[in-house]
Amino acid sequence: MSDIKQHLLGLLNRISTVLREHDCPAYVVGGFVRDWLLGRETADLDIAVGGDALSVAKEVARVVAGKYVLLDEANGVARVVVTENKQPWYLDFASFTGSIEDDLARRDFTIDAMAVELSDLVSGSLCLIDPFSGANDLKRKLLRAVSLTIFEQDAARLLRGVRLATELGFSIESETEMLIRGNCGLVRLVSKERLREELVRMLALPGSARLVRYLEALGLLTQLIPEVEAMKGVEQPKEHHWDVFEHSVETMAAVEFLLREAPWEYGREGLLAITPWSEDFRRYFDQVVSSGSTRRLLLKLGGLLHDIAKPVTKTIDDTGRIRFLGHTKQGAAMATAILERLRFSSREVRLVESLVYHHLRPVQMTSDDLPTSRAIYRYFRDTEGAGIDILFLALADYLATWGPRLDFEEWREHNRLISYILEEHLRQEVKTAPVKLVDGHDLMDIFGLKPGRLLGELLAEVHEAQATGEVSTREEAIEIVRNKLEKRQCGTAC
Repeated sequence: MSDIKQHLLGLLNRISTVLREHDCPAYVVGGFVRDWLLGRETADLDIAVGGDALSVAKEVARVVAGKYVLLDEANGVARVVVTENKQPWYLDFASFTGSIEDDLARRDFTIDAMAVELSDLVSGSLCLIDPFSGANDLKRKLLRAVSLTIFEQDAARLLRGVRLATELGFSIESETEMLIRGNCGLVRLVSKERLREELVRMLALPGSARLVRYLEALGLLTQLIPEVEAMKGVEQPKEHHWDVFEHSVETMAAVEFLLREAPWEYGREGLLAITPWSEDFRRYFDQVVSSGSTRRLLLKLGGLLHDIAKPVTKTIDDTGRIRFLGHTKQGAAMATAILERLRFSSREVRLVESLVYHHLRPVQMTSDDLPTSRAIYRYFRDTEGAGIDILFLALADYLATWGPRLDFEEWREHNRLISYILEEHLRQEVKTAPVKLVDGHDLMDIFGLKPGRLLGELLAEVHEAQATGEVSTREEAIEIVRNKLEKRQCGTAC
């Protein structure tokens, strides 16, 4: 038994003492029991009590020096957050009526419908209460519904079931799968906050592109994001191996491949060897953007949504050429609407919006061999903190365009472009990071300028000239401002 579990048993012993004093039966239920049997570490415990759970939770919080959090007053649910030996624990207390078997019958899946009396757990006696054979389903790696009405009681279970099965590497039992298909329309009744929570948890899993395909097969994806329905069967130009929907899911899978998260069905040997990657990139994509979502997660979501507007912008000219004019701009607006509807934060929305709006920009920066330093500077300026993410999306988009027909030498050239943009950006950051040649006060003192738009534009031009190597001293920066002002004055007076 691990040290974490030893610390937990000490904590549970103190909780058990409180419950004995209240003469209150208590059971550890649900996910903790499942994970305990699977040998998985978890910091979340659900404790069902045959009494006033709110009063019990308040007393437990006092005894263990934890924080009491009221979750649902009407249904008698509260949380105690406590730290033991630097390990945080989240203890959710809920009241049950009738027997513990009655309580377990109201749960969703058999593997979460097991319980152990708290006093037994503390004493080391794992006397399992398992009326629905959940332990057997654990051995069979099977997710099975407790009853035919579980999704009517709580439609969020439709998504949770798919996510849980994927997370555990389980299969969904055939009758439960049919039940999900038959009730998929209930997803629209789930609060947008809970939909976001489940979507984020699914996208955080390695190989979540496969999960998205499973959601689609069960009829859940278009209930969650109705806009994807129009993507199916939309033909693309001949270089595209797949239609818009299949291409979008493959782009998501290619993102996971490029981020070294999961294999890709078409990821031949040597493809990754020439792509930009380092531990710095791994740390970059693991950065939390907001509410637990990382850059990695949002890049996958951007891969799924990057061509969302192609169905509504598709045209075919007289020669039979297929075009999607304006699909990046309209797609950014559609992606924004989708994420706002699902209650994503403004930071999350802005990042995905930028991914969709600019996803073609890296390959449009030059018609020649490599883009200029100025073009690269302006790309990173305009993409506002999403420039690196968009470059990786461009790589994934390219992979998912050609799929099994990918030409290795053309892939090498595409990587040469992306790597050059990244390297030039790093050089520009080195040039500008340590030294600010002039600031706003300097320009106001030297040229008699006032705070405002003109001052900001001049400072931006100095920064760009410094990044691209045109100026490197204070004197050169002042001279470039002088020339800009003279040209401006000439333009208005001449």
